[in-house]
Amino acid sequence: MTQWDLNDPRLYLNRELTWLEFNKRVLYQAEDRRTPLLERVKFLAIVSSNLDEFFMKRIGGLMQQVGACMAKLSVDGRTAQQQLAESLAKVREIEQRKEGLLFGVLDELKAHEIRLLHYEDMSEEQASRIRDHFFINIYPLMTPQSIDPAHPFPFLSNLSFNLLVTVRISDKSDKTSLTRIKIPVGGGVPRFVRVGDANHFVTLEEVVAHNLDMLLPEVEVVSVEMFRVTRNANTERNEEHAEDLLSMIESELRERRFAPIVRMEILKGMDPVRRGMLAAELGLVEERDVSEVDCMLAMRDLFEIAALSQPDLHDPPHEPLDHAELRRAQNIFHNIRDNGPFLLQHPYESFANTVERFLREAAEDPKVRAIKMTLYRTSGESRVVDYLVRAARNGKQVAVVVELKARFDEAANIRWASRMEEAGIHVTYGVVGLKTHSKIILVLRQDYNGLQRYLHIGTGNYHAGTARLYCDLGLLTNDMALGQDATELFNYLTTGYTPQRSYKKLLPSPKILKKALLKKIERERKLHAPDKPGLIQFKMNALEDVDITRALYEAARDGVQVDLIVRDTCRFRPGLPGISEHARVLSVVGRFLEHARIYYFQNGGEEEYFIGSADCMIRNLESRVEVVTPVENPKLRVFLREQLDAQLNDYRSAWAMQPDGTYVQRTPRSTEEETGCQQRMIAQAEKRLKKAEKEVKMLGKSKKVSSRRNLR
Repeated sequence: MTQWDLNDPRLYLNRELTWLEFNKRVLYQAEDRRTPLLERVKFLAIVSSNLDEFFMKRIGGLMQQVGACMAKLSVDGRTAQQQLAESLAKVREIEQRKEGLLFGVLDELKAHEIRLLHYEDMSEEQASRIRDHFFINIYPLMTPQSIDPAHPFPFLSNLSFNLLVTVRISDKSDKTSLTRIKIPVGGGVPRFVRVGDANHFVTLEEVVAHNLDMLLPEVEVVSVEMFRVTRNANTERNEEHAEDLLSMIESELRERRFAPIVRMEILKGMDPVRRGMLAAELGLVEERDVSEVDCMLAMRDLFEIAALSQPDLHDPPHEPLDHAELRRAQNIFHNIRDNGPFLLQHPYESFANTVERFLREAAEDPKVRAIKMTLYRTSGESRVVDYLVRAARNGKQVAVVVELKARFDEAANIRWASRMEEAGIHVTYGVVGLKTHSKIILVLRQDYNGLQRYLHIGTGNYHAGTARLYCDLGLLTNDMALGQDATELFNYLTTGYTPQRSYKKLLPSPKILKKALLKKIERERKLHAPDKPGLIQFKMNALEDVDITRALYEAARDGVQVDLIVRDTCRFRPGLPGISEHARVLSVVGRFLEHARIYYFQNGGEEEYFIGSADCMIRNLESRVEVVTPVENPKLRVFLREQLDAQLNDYRSAWAMQPDGTYVQRTPRSTEEETGCQQRMIAQAEKRLKKAEKEVKMLGKSKKVSSRRNLR
């Protein structure tokens, strides 16, 4: 049997490569013929969007490391140069699969009269109408930019889609010049232009390319070539030396706009001379920095096609249901106090009628004295900020910790923060040097028995849009110890002072959570015995922290069963002789994005369940303020056990990691197993609600009978 050294790099999978493996699993949803056709288009768009972000965040970071000649090896034994090369090779593999899939899916859509036309495919009448549409709605938005000695090379914004047009001004001369035209996609301008009344479309870039005589009159168009650029988003500064964090973030956003370009995508067939000229102008000196695409640039825009209203080509419609135990109570605080705590499960249960209701009633309840909240991401469709503003106007003390450095949401968070400050809300930006990633609301209410604390602690953002797409959990409670811990946490977040802060139940990072997890893993290892085998089960988005991974290896090596449900990045390798035979790693990919975090320890029979905002990543455990809470109520523990078992026993949506780090999708062994865990959870939520409605009816009947008896 192999004797493994726990420092052996072979034990630890690479962060970037395992994240790309996750995207291969997502892409499989576009290949899987069990997936409805327009949902397959959606998954093509998701993978394309994910890869854009991967270049902006991860490839950009690796390029910076290569440029700085960093010699330090990753924990898996790779240099930055090796990680960059292997990542780009895997991206090329994904892109090739994606392009091949697009052709097939578009061909299948034709049978449903959904067509993506080339401009030449249209009739003269259709082309005339499209030209009129272009002249009225698109032409005024566009500004051609010449590239010549009098006009320097224009600025190209991140993810911008461009035409490089070669023109000849005089038919008597061979001299040509170049013009850059930005395609004005976004801001209400769709990428796909509808042709007539049917679901027939032509891309906006083709519309522009075939109507250049409006933009560039009286010249000969020699060629039209398409390209797109991606810029590095790693522009964060050290905030410890910033005098004004808000100004620093605003400056950071401006810098990101002008950050170095890390990728240029071109449509196949671009002239090599013009390709070289573009690369040189953009500072792309390596061949790897230019990607040639065979079918369509910016496939993330396929979300527009995926959103078409054709029910037979989508998943069965899903509307989040009311929470079975919250819907019948007139006052949510009375219900939490008398019948709680409650677990919320999104998107199966409504965000609006649980979390937003919690805030709405807090804003309106005359007995509520104060609301404290962390805000990492929210959206315009969420009523969260509206209710906080209403609370402040109703005379309540409102304090909100806004994370300004939530990646790609910085500008939105600055706007939310400004609006709340104008309403008199006390807005702070957390602790210097740490992102505030926790999801927690604390409401202080003057009850009949004194000032009481009511809490929501969640695994997901306070964002109404993602609450319909992400699988998350939330706890509503008025547990006294948790309330006291939450008060300590908010005092820490608003002052940054750490001395003498003690927590009875909460496990916040960066001071406590990682140590607690390591201690509990070690405890499980020591308690393990043949007659009482140990069991650790973690469900999370990513397992990247080396110390946690090493501790899990130690536990598995000593016989503890280690079950890991990890959505994407995972360093741990199961099934290795001599160290991880007693471990398995699963990844669930379905119609919703798995986002909840659950930590379970068997603890010699004294079971422990925790939920919270933190993944087992270095940044979550050491560089962010996270909150993980115990779930102690027996009824809620049964609920969490059902969720874990449903995913561990999923043979429709789950993928099993092999010892070499690759994944194999599980195959249903029976008709019953053809239903994935997410569909099962939809059914469970429906069952809970029907049961509650039945109980209400029975209660109503018994009250009527009792009333009649009293009348007699």
